[in-house]
Amino acid sequence: MDRQFSDRVEAGRVLAAHLEHLKDRSDLLVLGLPRGGVPVAKEVASALGAPLDVLVVRKLGAPGQPELAIGAIASGGVQVLSRDLIEQLHVSASRLATEIEKQLKELDRRERQYRGDRPFPDLEGKTLLVIDDGLATGSTMEAAVRALRQHEPRAIIVAVPVAPSHVSSSLLSAADEFIAVERPQSFMAVGQFYRRFDQTSDEEVREILAAHTHSGE
Repeated sequence: MDRQFSDRVEAGRVLAAHLEHLKDRSDLLVLGLPRGGVPVAKEVASALGAPLDVLVVRKLGAPGQPELAIGAIASGGVQVLSRDLIEQLHVSASRLATEIEKQLKELDRRERQYRGDRPFPDLEGKTLLVIDDGLATGSTMEAAVRALRQHEPRAIIVAVPVAPSHVSSSLLSAADEFIAVERPQSFMAVGQFYRRFDQTSDEEVREILAAHTHSGE
């Protein structure tokens, strides 16, 4: 029977136990993907003695197929486009510009909501530990990794409590390391591996980031 985490806090603590080799590294920065990845990332950052921040990623959806990513934008002003896919789907420049503008507005809103006046951290030369509460297709996380590459970090490590077994190959090609506590063969949704899987609010994300920053962790 597949494991169930009681909630995101327990999932973060279990995940942290699999990441002890990263403890007290001076170049480590933990990045949580909002919303649900932030409570998990908070537990990991606390256990590893690392700073915590948030990485907002917005997929650029193909016209009529919003789940199909033709690119992504992310915190720090990064934009990644899948030029081959855009050409293959005959996405016009105007349609692409409209989608970018739409997602930029949402990204900016979330950035202000979560980070306030704090600037986006310098990622160059850092070891980035990127965390979510689980992966379904892995497409958003893959977009996040490709966006983070633009900042020239030392390494990018993706870590999650649960991901389907088939996800690892694509992420391993994008990230330097991929760690998942559970990799079930049978996978319907991330929520099936949690007994409590309430939606994380923008307010919770902001409070977690503010508390971690002020605690000096």
